[in-house]
Amino acid sequence: MRDDPLSTSALGASQQREQRLATAEAERDRFQLLLDINNAVVTRLDLKSILHATSESLRKIIPHDSAAISLYDSESRQLRLHSFDLQYPSDVEEGALFPLEGSPEGLAFTERRPVVIGELDLKEFPAPLIEHAYKDGLRSACIIPLVAHNRAMGTLDIASRSENAFTESDADLLTHIAAQIAIAVENALAYREIAALKNRLASEKIYLQEEIQTQYNFEQIIGRSAALKRVLKQVETVASTDSVVLICGKTGTGKELIARAIHNLSARRERTLVKLNCAAIPTGLLESELFGHEKGAFTGALSQRVGRFELAHKGTLLLDEIGEIPFELQPKLLRVLQEQEFERLGSSRTIKTDVRLIAATNCDLKQMVNENKFRADLYYRLNVFPIVVPPLRERAEDIPLLVSYFAQKHARRMNKRIDTIPNETLQALGRYPWPGNVRELENVIERGVILSTGRELQVTLPELDEAEAISSASHDGDIRATQTQRAATPTTFSEVERAHILRVLNDCNWVIGGPRGAASKLGLNRSTLRSKMMKLRITRPE
Repeated sequence: MRDDPLSTSALGASQQREQRLATAEAERDRFQLLLDINNAVVTRLDLKSILHATSESLRKIIPHDSAAISLYDSESRQLRLHSFDLQYPSDVEEGALFPLEGSPEGLAFTERRPVVIGELDLKEFPAPLIEHAYKDGLRSACIIPLVAHNRAMGTLDIASRSENAFTESDADLLTHIAAQIAIAVENALAYREIAALKNRLASEKIYLQEEIQTQYNFEQIIGRSAALKRVLKQVETVASTDSVVLICGKTGTGKELIARAIHNLSARRERTLVKLNCAAIPTGLLESELFGHEKGAFTGALSQRVGRFELAHKGTLLLDEIGEIPFELQPKLLRVLQEQEFERLGSSRTIKTDVRLIAATNCDLKQMVNENKFRADLYYRLNVFPIVVPPLRERAEDIPLLVSYFAQKHARRMNKRIDTIPNETLQALGRYPWPGNVRELENVIERGVILSTGRELQVTLPELDEAEAISSASHDGDIRATQTQRAATPTTFSEVERAHILRVLNDCNWVIGGPRGAASKLGLNRSTLRSKMMKLRITRPE
């Protein structure tokens, strides 16, 4: 029996209609997918959220087990895995790298074309991360380049544990999706950069507010002695360079002021001078203060924190009391100085930084090196351009200028008026050895302004009275009395310093810390005072 031509024709037409309907339905589904993804990503400014929304919508049309976004990293010149959405457990971490050669991601990125892999071949793509994906069970993939405004940014990666899971038609659809995602990623990166800049500016604002409130924030360098002029000449010489500077000097000599002068004369003066006193930070927290930490890096790390090296990018970092940095932390500091890079605590991502370092210390670092308390390689890296700030006793001719400056400064703050300073007061101040240096002098003058009831500065200090007594005895010509007095009075600097610290400790009932403690009255850090007490063998009497 021969087929009826009319029946055969009708059947063919029916199949064509069904095929057209299926094609139209598929096109409708594809169009709906593009619309869903566009709506899903257009308002998102986080890469993880963008990828998750894309993967969730895409899985309805193109089943897959893994989706990822990789972006080009200009520093490593590789593709860095920024976010991924997995349907299986894996120990892959964000930040992993795809080389441009030896990975399908690198091929798609460099040639700006989709790469469809039916059966993953490790001989063709031997990159470590691809080998890791193979061990996780992935067997096929479709990688699409992310291109926005004619600029290749990275790749969109879709993978499956089944072989030959993706077709050329899927690649075509994913190319249209990738165009939408590329714009969303570009917006997310711009938002991230703006947010980081905003956080950085907020951190700088908080830091600068703290600096404004700093107790010893000198407005300018006061003095015209030869010793000070030599230091200022060194400051002028080194300021225009980016060399590391090591400022040495006793506590209270104005090392921070010299550091500020170097920064203000440098090309970095428009950026922040960030300061960290290494002796004031507990040892366990110092690494976090220097390099920052990620959320959850340690107990109590409730949020991400930017470290001082990151905060001082393009500016200057002053590390005061650098001799207090723990020995085990010193190699990390040396690496930053040599490589200009570091990692936050709890992160494997390397951060580049451009920082000019100024270190300050009242310790003999060379002696600490000999005692194996300070690394020799770090010392030589810091000691590029040493500046020694002279103690106040070596620039006694600057004392009248300093006294006048501090008297006016504190008189204005207290709404008082100081018009005259007795010559006897200036002479007594000039004879005193000032173991606490300029900081101690300011404390004495501030106390004098408080005690002054008229317009004449009144300074009362037992040590000055003793110095005046010695002077009077010599002027009276009573040689025997003078010799007796000198025999009872300390003569060397160490003896004078020890006697002065003992007097202050006794006055404070041997209370060292706190606003009324001996350290505060001497203008010293508590740790510095304890160090001096050990050095001078000062112990509390039983």
